[in-house]
Amino acid sequence: MRIFLLGYMGAGKSTVGSLLASTLNIPFIDMDDYIEDRCGKSISTIFTDSGEEYFRKIEKDCLNEIIKSHEKLVLATGGGVPCFHNNMKRMNKNGITVYISASYAKLFSRISKESHRPLVAAKSPHELMKYIKKHMQARRKYYLQAAVVVRSSGTAEEIASRIIRRLP
Repeated sequence: MRIFLLGYMGAGKSTVGSLLASTLNIPFIDMDDYIEDRCGKSISTIFTDSGEEYFRKIEKDCLNEIIKSHEKLVLATGGGVPCFHNNMKRMNKNGITVYISASYAKLFSRISKESHRPLVAAKSPHELMKYIKKHMQARRKYYLQAAVVVRSSGTAEEIASRIIRRLP
């Protein structure tokens, strides 16, 4: 079984994904880490050097590689993965998609504490909240194509448990 975790940056995909994979005793891959290892550069450097369009193509290529090389895994995708290059359709065809839905306030709280995210690094608090709302409105239609939707309320263990209960 392949489980693809979707959601906006800061929703908890990596934390929940690691717990979920451990509980199910299957491999876990964080897509951002996979891309950084494959490219030998940080996500921020890829964005700076080559731009978002190039990065989205790398995401698509990495998603295809991961699908081909793993029959069973939990994959924490980047927040934009479902929104480009028919990736959402590809994930739905090749596994179970799970959208971890978080409130604007929770996303803001988590993202504002991090400096490594290239799309939001230089934004003021007001600009960051505006950015989150705008992107969530644009991305929600992709996220809602997931087979399973769970709220990000509670601990990572509770979220992982809710996901497990919803798996076929």
